[in-house]
Amino acid sequence: MPISVKLDDLLHARRMTLTELAERVDITLANLSILKTGKAKAVRFSTLEAICRELDCQPGDLLGFEHD
Repeated sequence: MPISVKLDDLLHARRMTLTELAERVDITLANLSILKTGKAKAVRFSTLEAICRELDCQPGDLLGFEHD
């Protein structure tokens, strides 16, 4: 899939664990892990908003598009 998720990079830069982010945005660790690994087929805007709010980033910082 040409959409990449850069959640690992953002978490590392902010010295935050996936578990901590899951607790802060009230998302299950399993669902956040699916997003992190790029296996998610969709993401709700409310989820994207919550993640961006906690990581102090823009959606474009979290998601990328890679041409084949």
